[in-house]
Amino acid sequence: MFRPFLLFASLMLCVPAALGAQLPLNRTFKGQARFQRLVAQAQSENWRALPIGERTARVGMALLGTPYANYTLEIDDHIEAPSVNLNGLDCWTFYETSLAFARMIKQKPVGATPEDLLSFIELERYRGGHCTGGYLSRMHFLEEVFSDNSRRGLAVNPTQDLGGVPIRRNITEMTSAWRSYRYLVHNPGLLPGMAAIQDRVSALPVYYIPKAKVPATEKSLRTGDVVAIVSADRSGYTSHVGMVVKRPDGMHFMHATSSRSRGHRVILDDRISQYLKRSSDHIGIIVYRPLDA
Repeated sequence: MFRPFLLFASLMLCVPAALGAQLPLNRTFKGQARFQRLVAQAQSENWRALPIGERTARVGMALLGTPYANYTLEIDDHIEAPSVNLNGLDCWTFYETSLAFARMIKQKPVGATPEDLLSFIELERYRGGHCTGGYLSRMHFLEEVFSDNSRRGLAVNPTQDLGGVPIRRNITEMTSAWRSYRYLVHNPGLLPGMAAIQDRVSALPVYYIPKAKVPATEKSLRTGDVVAIVSADRSGYTSHVGMVVKRPDGMHFMHATSSRSRGHRVILDDRISQYLKRSSDHIGIIVYRPLDA
């Protein structure tokens, strides 16, 4: 059951003690030299002229080979801030960084700065597009990201129209594994608020395309569509995320993989339907189609 009073109390607890406290750029942005190279490449190849999906995938392709790095968002003990790490990406920050960069170069084709990219990260990552400085203003579940950003006109979720069926889970993921998260370890008073958020996300209408239906659905996907992998683990909905890229034989899955056997890096993998077959834990997909900001 959603407990709004607990959520409000915890949101207040997670605001930094010093009003207006911020983290310096050298803490929130890693890989400035690579950023400048990407900006120059985007200008020389006119990525700005591409549709948003093609543009996002072009950024993703430029990030192929980036090492996989986990917990890149846990950058402080108390202060939450939009952040980018171009030296190491996990599956979520790979899609998110590619999308934010694609939106940025559309709106600022010349003279883009790290601060500009951080502003587009904030737009996608935080509830309502605004980071309060508190950990609970960040959206920690893809299902909430997809819902919140669709509500704000930043994306559409075509999963149901593509043959998706309802799925319902009782999310406990963050509260059950709270010792894995730096902010929660140092601020255990946030746990009731996190539990309230989990209750709210559990109540969202969620649709997914079962694994058996994905081969027939591939033809309806578009390059740059974000695809979340639905897990058999009932403590959450999804366990992985990436984007699809059209190739002559179908829609391939581009993602940051933690698998050592697959390179522990950003890769362009098999067709999405083939990727799903590699694990019994993969039971289907949710499709999220971002729009320009």
